[in-house]
Amino acid sequence: MSTYKIFMLITIPALAIGWIAYWWWMRKIAEEEKNQPRQVSQRLSQSKSEVSDWAQKMADFKPPERKKAEDDESVEDK
Repeated sequence: MSTYKIFMLITIPALAIGWIAYWWWMRKIAEEEKNQPRQVSQRLSQSKSEVSDWAQKMADFKPPERKKAEDDESVEDK
């Protein structure tokens, strides 16, 4: 038997076992991450509070009253 055949008979099963172990490990990590609550960064929470403050200001905003066309004409007449 040649050295190449021996090498291939050892490395191909080792490589297959390695890929299976890698797949299993990544699946295990993904399941653990799925079960953990998501962490909210400080920057995201600050942005959310700024947006909610802005939305509240927009909800409370009252546009200035427009002058009626009749009022404009009476001012011009004087």
